[in-house]
Amino acid sequence: MLDTIVFDLGGVLVDWNPEYVFRTVIPDTDKRQFFFENICTHDWNIEQDAGRTLEAGTQLLVDQWPEWETEIRAFYGRWEEMLGGPIQPTVELLRELKADGRYRLLALTNWSAETFPKALELYDFLHWFEGIVVSGAEMTRKPFPEIYNILIERYALTPHKAVFIDDNLANVTAAQEAGLQGIHFKDAAQLRQALGL
Repeated sequence: MLDTIVFDLGGVLVDWNPEYVFRTVIPDTDKRQFFFENICTHDWNIEQDAGRTLEAGTQLLVDQWPEWETEIRAFYGRWEEMLGGPIQPTVELLRELKADGRYRLLALTNWSAETFPKALELYDFLHWFEGIVVSGAEMTRKPFPEIYNILIERYALTPHKAVFIDDNLANVTAAQEAGLQGIHFKDAAQLRQALGL
């Protein structure tokens, strides 16, 4: 029944972690924890993924936390250093699926439209997909229903014949509510088994 496999990118195919930068920017563990829990939070970052400009998001925090300006500006100023590279076992699985040719391969990612072009330059495997829906370019994000509808309509998917893979359970649940099959990603071995490969 399955004819389309849709991948999330960050945490599934691409390793991204702000800690790679901030272990040196803020060496003190308690201060670093405060910074991520109160200043450059997950909720703040995903607004850029949903289309807010990096400049606007950065300035918002600088205005609120002027004493942390250097650290705040490092978040996007050193964004590329937060990329840990491809998650190789999953990339290899994607390579096999591409070579197999039985499935349409798409991606749906929460990613800033301003930083995504750099990822396209860095990672050849992002060009293996028939198409990629980037949240920042659509001005919405997972797990909002709109972005799944964009995916389904743009690529004329039959939802129950498509499976969406994401390391965030809320995003998988939302995909299932949109009619897609869903796999909550843990690692490449678990994904391979879930796909019956």
